[in-house]
Amino acid sequence: MKTPENSNMALAGLRVIDLTRVIAGPLASQTFGDLGAEVIKIERPGEGDDVRRVGPPWMPGNEDYLSTYFMAVNRNKSSVTIDFATPKGAELIRAMIKDADILLENFRPGTLAKYGLGYEDLSAINPRLIYCSVSGFGQTGPYSARSGYDYLAQAMSGAMTITGLPDGVPGGGPLRVGIPMADIFAGMQASIAVLAALQHRGKTGEGQSIDVSLFDAQFAAMMNTASAWLNAGEVIKRTGNDHPSSAPYGVYPVDDGHILIATFSDREFIRLSAALGHPEWSSDDRFAKNGGRVENRETLRQLVTSALVGKGKLEWVEHLNAATVSCGPINAIADLENDPHVQAREMIVEMPHSELGTIRTPAAPYRMSKTPPTYRKAPPLIGEDTDAVLKATLGLDDAEIAELRRDGIV
Repeated sequence: MKTPENSNMALAGLRVIDLTRVIAGPLASQTFGDLGAEVIKIERPGEGDDVRRVGPPWMPGNEDYLSTYFMAVNRNKSSVTIDFATPKGAELIRAMIKDADILLENFRPGTLAKYGLGYEDLSAINPRLIYCSVSGFGQTGPYSARSGYDYLAQAMSGAMTITGLPDGVPGGGPLRVGIPMADIFAGMQASIAVLAALQHRGKTGEGQSIDVSLFDAQFAAMMNTASAWLNAGEVIKRTGNDHPSSAPYGVYPVDDGHILIATFSDREFIRLSAALGHPEWSSDDRFAKNGGRVENRETLRQLVTSALVGKGKLEWVEHLNAATVSCGPINAIADLENDPHVQAREMIVEMPHSELGTIRTPAAPYRMSKTPPTYRKAPPLIGEDTDAVLKATLGLDDAEIAELRRDGIV
């Protein structure tokens, strides 16, 4: 995707000190970077962000050292190595905070306070600071001291009870979602909360602390499943590839593979029935209303499957979409790379890197007419910007930085 040379960036002028690692926090800080904020990623000297070593797969030529995982959530950032567990390192962070707008961290609750880097410590230095903590279970509550990862949040929030095949069928049982959904939800919620806090600060001049957890974010995302129990006392069970509350809505075999058919209303089912050559289905008492279709989903599945015999994926996708029926192929990432819609929407970003060649990642998923996201800097190597940032933000000279490096501080 081409980046406008003089694009108007929505968050230009904001400085983010990013003390996060792995996925949730880095996703939030990448969002701020995409929108124009200056993001200074603080990493441990010699080790860096934990997710750099989560592989395979690895960046070519960087096996066991730099994973492709890291590339997903770390563009538009400068990498600075500081050991803030040392008094001098912590003092460098505090000095940076004086002119910062946002601090993101995802250590266990209380960890940063041990080094004088907690919210109370830093808000005393900079009352306008927005201090966002992302953790497994939050800053309060009986689980707050526990470590937490995406998989655990999916399990404990109820998400795995509705993901997978039903009990009693081959392969039945709880499953995690294949991408780190709890991490993603937490990163998105952190971004929303910080932007709301910026709006509040604009009105009052006050910063504030923000507490986001993977567990809370995943539980909030349970939506209809949670509402079914909390309001009707009903348990939504695992239904595999079928939608628990709508039919036909799932994966169907065709002559050369599978397609996804999604009908979410009676109107769509009427169109599907006609498109499959069986308009009588829409007046059948078993199928005319959504409740009946869900109750008789297996019978309906057999009928739809039989009607799909004789054509392949491309033919059915074109035919059903022409009939205004929601339908699509089941793509792999390799398919999406050459998908005409992905190409037209410029959903793959290419960024040059001085040592790694070309880095490619999915683009930001929103389009803005006045302040579009931009892609200015590839995900950094560990500490590649340490000297430049310390000079620009703190006014340190080469001799002072050399001394810090000799002492293992940076």
